[in-house]
Amino acid sequence: MESDELEVIRGGTEKSHITSIVEESMHMVDNALYDTMKRRLKTIISPDSIFQEPKKRELNSPAQLFSFSKLPERTSQDVSQAAEIMETSIRSVKEKVSPQHEKSWHPTDVLSADLLSTITKVSGCLPYMLPPKCPNTCLANKYRLITGACNNRDNPRWGAANTALARWLPPVYEDGVSQPRGWNPNFLYNEFPLPLVREVTRKIIHASNEAVTEDDQYTDLLMVWGQYIAHDIAFTPQSTSRATFWGGVDCQRTCESQNPCYPIQLPANETSSIGKECLPFYRSSPACGTGNQGSLFGNLSKSNPRQQMNSLTSFLDASTVYSSTPAIEKKLRNLTSEEGLLQVNTLYADGGKEYLPFVTQVPSPCAQALNTEESERIECFLAGDSRASEVISLAAMHTLWLREHNRLAKNLKILNAHWSSETIYQEARKIVGALHQMITLRDYIPKILGPVAFEQYIGPYRGYDPTVNPTISNVFATAAFRFGHATIQPVVRRLDARFQDHPGLPKLHLHEAFFSPWRIIKEGGLDPVIRGLLARSAKLQTQEQMMNEELTEKFFILSDNGTLDLASLDLQRGRDHGLPGYNDWREFCGLQRLENQTDLYTAIANRSIVEKIMELYKHPNNIDVWLGGLAENFLPDARTGPLFACIIGRQMKALREGDWFWWENKHVFTEAQRRELEKHSLSRVICDNTGLTEVPADAFQLGRFPPDFKSCEDAPGINLDAWKEIFHQVGTCSFPDKVDDGDFVSCSESGKHVIVYSCHHGYQLQGQEQLTCTEKGWDSAPPVCKDINECEDQMNPPCHASAKCENIKGSYQCVCTDPYELGEDERTCIDSGRLPRGSLVSIILGAIMIISLMVLTWMVICRWTYSDIETTQTNVEKDGKTVAKMGCKKCHELKISQPEVIAQPVDKDPASGPQILLSM
Repeated sequence: MESDELEVIRGGTEKSHITSIVEESMHMVDNALYDTMKRRLKTIISPDSIFQEPKKRELNSPAQLFSFSKLPERTSQDVSQAAEIMETSIRSVKEKVSPQHEKSWHPTDVLSADLLSTITKVSGCLPYMLPPKCPNTCLANKYRLITGACNNRDNPRWGAANTALARWLPPVYEDGVSQPRGWNPNFLYNEFPLPLVREVTRKIIHASNEAVTEDDQYTDLLMVWGQYIAHDIAFTPQSTSRATFWGGVDCQRTCESQNPCYPIQLPANETSSIGKECLPFYRSSPACGTGNQGSLFGNLSKSNPRQQMNSLTSFLDASTVYSSTPAIEKKLRNLTSEEGLLQVNTLYADGGKEYLPFVTQVPSPCAQALNTEESERIECFLAGDSRASEVISLAAMHTLWLREHNRLAKNLKILNAHWSSETIYQEARKIVGALHQMITLRDYIPKILGPVAFEQYIGPYRGYDPTVNPTISNVFATAAFRFGHATIQPVVRRLDARFQDHPGLPKLHLHEAFFSPWRIIKEGGLDPVIRGLLARSAKLQTQEQMMNEELTEKFFILSDNGTLDLASLDLQRGRDHGLPGYNDWREFCGLQRLENQTDLYTAIANRSIVEKIMELYKHPNNIDVWLGGLAENFLPDARTGPLFACIIGRQMKALREGDWFWWENKHVFTEAQRRELEKHSLSRVICDNTGLTEVPADAFQLGRFPPDFKSCEDAPGINLDAWKEIFHQVGTCSFPDKVDDGDFVSCSESGKHVIVYSCHHGYQLQGQEQLTCTEKGWDSAPPVCKDINECEDQMNPPCHASAKCENIKGSYQCVCTDPYELGEDERTCIDSGRLPRGSLVSIILGAIMIISLMVLTWMVICRWTYSDIETTQTNVEKDGKTVAKMGCKKCHELKISQPEVIAQPVDKDPASGPQILLSM
């Protein structure tokens, strides 16, 4: 950059330079995303189907399936893309301003706070960095927002969706800002390079499917509940692009580390199934305003390293059922119902019980049974979390809670006929959220931590503490709570009514159950899967049997098209997120640092594993936190060692103490309602929502059938009478009027009866939001819900510039011109690779014209030689008519190829002579 240009930027007097750099970065990120979606929009076009709508191929490679399950919803995609544009912009400024001093460069050397703020605005990050606007109605203390925002009024972003994960220790990046540990193979840690994660998997973590030790205390449902709860509180989206921002190289085709590609390098003696020396890996999206060497707000000299985002609410609030965004919540709800129900599958049912609905974007990448017709496809399930179809046991758990919500809602409506649909929905949602909290902290976590650690880190509930930040920490989501990956069985068992192996449903290897909802719908429904989880043990994690080959060699595999390794993904993700090493976290938890191999023996009893760890890592400080925590000796009566018990315990305590809507907080439920909730259990949920008639008292405790099972009639549950409300007309206030495309909920404020109206997502409330009952009646007329024209939003356009936005009632749609089609984000137009329909019409018309000209030419030739036509009549009867063949003598003389000419008498007018027809 020229010196005068540099001075302009330094002085902060000209923003156009910064704006142009941001716009250039925007195009780079945009193009990388476009190329990604174009590669995915593969079509099958054969010569005989050129005039037909092409069929999309199923996306069934492991990497594609993994990406599908990690695909965030629209809001998270927007945040991710804005953050990547901002990070790319700052790097571009860095390279253009001072490429020769890259390592010593700081944005504060050349950029004013005003210009850094400009980057934030132009990139689109600013709206996601500002505190949300919190509602000021009496409902704010009654029902939590779907986004998790405003739970803490002083810190409204704590625990909210699409905010950065919490850091309990500063991140460790090789450049101090964003480059993961292991990014540069020549970078040394304690004088040694980090080992390849794939080598760690193969030498320490991998175990054969046959090398499985059964857990003699706990059921397979304990493992599934851990996975299900992990999906309730954390989801870190990957980069929206699958290609490098600089150069647009497909991450599946390169083994070079360049954002967002951070490939898993393979050891020298191994190549992938597609002949490469690496496995694809995509970095997690950065959080807005991070990943640069200068803070945008406050002290500009302070380093602001890359943070990762949680696109879900941190709270235990059943976002697996309801989602964390208004748009997805609207898709999940049955807004035509007066009972506050969730949508169910309209094509299939399970003996009268409900299945999850299918996703709307088809074909989805879920597997199909062999020889499945297109019309009989079983698509991926739609739930509050996009990972619901990853494996059938997880899909079964999602289905169970869909049914429980609808069961509660229907019964609440019977008890309180005067309740609005919105009230019933919110009350059922509040109960389901409370059950998730109760089952997790009462029944699940004590078994994981053991009684001593549970008392040490969690203890009894003492009420809400507004100083506690409930935000999920990076180390919890990325390392500690992934301990459960080592408890996954290599098989899925399905049992009959006597809890024996089902004769018609053999056990499945795990890879046969990935993304296969058809196995639930077409192979016996929910009950056989639930029985298998209840009556068969979880895998016991041991130091020499950490993770089976279904996860290290066949993860997300539906075909022979490559593979993934979950253990390597876990290790690489920890490095991607800049997690400090094992010893740093032990020190954080007040545990002794392990300085040498002898020290390691005190934490890890298996001497062979310790030797392998030291052989690879060379120094205890280099050990990845996920591996170190996983390898530790269990605490007494626990399923984790001391490090993970500390991290999980601290996180769970924060989730409980820092949640204003925690079920034990006295304002959330009445005392009578809390007593009823305490009676409920996961076993009772199973009784109420499946065909099972006998269950264990504790669904997580392993027992034998039938002696350790009891009848569902003896399993206590909630008596909803505690939620019965007597409707009293207050003064002259009649039952409030309903509004189209919206609803209302009642509450009390300063001793007065209040109605608060709300509109469905896609509509805007006009008029008075809150009505108060006075002696003269309601103090205002009900509001109306007006359709929002999302297409008019210039600041955050709903469709990409390549698509046309069309407003529809309650929503919008992005439309492409032929031959472009919507990409997987449903807002960007991608070249489909086929001819435009207009071109097809032109081809057809052109072919017709050519044929017509040929016919006309022969007619002219034959007229020209009409006097030379010799007719020879044959007495051939065809359909009761005499047919004669004629030849063209002149044509024969000129050696012109002749058409076959048929002379056929016309019955109605014989005098008119023969009718000449040309047969081509």
